[in-house]
Amino acid sequence: MTRQLHLNAFLMNTGHHEASWRLPESDPYAHVELAHYVELARIAERGTFDSLFLADGPQLWGNLAQRPAGALEPLTLLTALATATEHIGLIATASTSYNSPYNLARKFASLDIISGGRAGWNIVTTAGAEAARNFGLEHEPAHADRYARAAEFLDVALKLWDSWEDDAIVADKAAGVWGDDAKIHPPRHKGRYFSVEGALNVPRTPQGYPLLVQAGSSDDGKAFAARYAEAVFTAQQTLADAQAFYADLKSRTQQAGRDPDHIKVLPGIVPVIGSTEAEARTHEQVLEDHIVYAHGVGRLENLLQLEPGTLELDAQLPDGLPPEDAIEGAKSRYTLIVELARRERLTVRQLIGRLGGGRGHLTFAGTPEQVADAIEEWFTHGAADGFNIMPAVLPSGLELFVDHVVPILRARGLLRAEYDGPRQTLREHYGLPRPANQYVTPALATV
Repeated sequence: MTRQLHLNAFLMNTGHHEASWRLPESDPYAHVELAHYVELARIAERGTFDSLFLADGPQLWGNLAQRPAGALEPLTLLTALATATEHIGLIATASTSYNSPYNLARKFASLDIISGGRAGWNIVTTAGAEAARNFGLEHEPAHADRYARAAEFLDVALKLWDSWEDDAIVADKAAGVWGDDAKIHPPRHKGRYFSVEGALNVPRTPQGYPLLVQAGSSDDGKAFAARYAEAVFTAQQTLADAQAFYADLKSRTQQAGRDPDHIKVLPGIVPVIGSTEAEARTHEQVLEDHIVYAHGVGRLENLLQLEPGTLELDAQLPDGLPPEDAIEGAKSRYTLIVELARRERLTVRQLIGRLGGGRGHLTFAGTPEQVADAIEEWFTHGAADGFNIMPAVLPSGLELFVDHVVPILRARGLLRAEYDGPRQTLREHYGLPRPANQYVTPALATV
């Protein structure tokens, strides 16, 4: 069978462009309306996407004046979407820094059961002092400490998801035996960050455990991904950078003793689509014209860890910015943005315009054929296993992609025309096996 693209729909309120909410077509209240997300999920499912994804963080995001802020809790929202869809995978972001393994493992197990095996977890370590202060901390934990905690968190979660064997439920009415206690395996974990004694209070799920997704591209992030991740959301601006990341992560995964085919790399792309290239550029310009640059300056100064008032709109970034190893926040995104500005000699105004659509992800304006060409080039030249589709405006941008780009990808044999059966799990969408239970020897394991 020809290698197939994996597509994930990254859904962000009115769209990924920060000014999308200002367009006449946009509903500024859509980010808290269930009907909006049901519509988006069904559009993506019509496009036979593997999954959809909701970002999240345990803090009020950004400047309230800039764009719709606040968000519905993703696991709650995805549970509702599970009842409104049949096939598409449902990936929620949740932090290992500000959750406990038992409660989070239970929530994801519940979503996987309710959805019939369509749950995924985007694992984040959560950068930023704002989130830390919401949990009683004066400062965010150091980058390395966040990843060390994340690794132990994952180890505990995996023990919890495996704490029931698949056939622990006997349901023998005649004998009066509902379950087999011998097939329950309490973790009894005591580590540096967590102490968790008992088994999960939810049975093992259709997928065994949710698809594990990760988005950090720093050295710590890539090491974590190589050990645990089954899909990686990443951001690169050039084909060469994407190829280098792809090769490095596949190599690290193999060195970690895993099959490199069992980790799928999905760069983000913000497609701005027009019937002609000129029309697409016009759409892009309309969005850029709606940017309020004062908001962008503040966010950029915060990301670059500069004092307020440092940046000048019509000047380039100043010399003497901190090196990446001095950054405790989003290290890889910091480096991507600084390198983009330096490489293309962008002014602060131009850089804010470039970041307004995708915050460092590749923004591509063109016809459906040109968008399909760009996706195919990265996919066939060792840069991607698929893409994280990030429409600049929602729902219209997702509809344009599904109605005009998806048919081209299907005609080229790169994307499925329909889902493979009525009950396929998210792991099956991504071509991944159901994981064996760590407490059961292979000879005795049940499927």
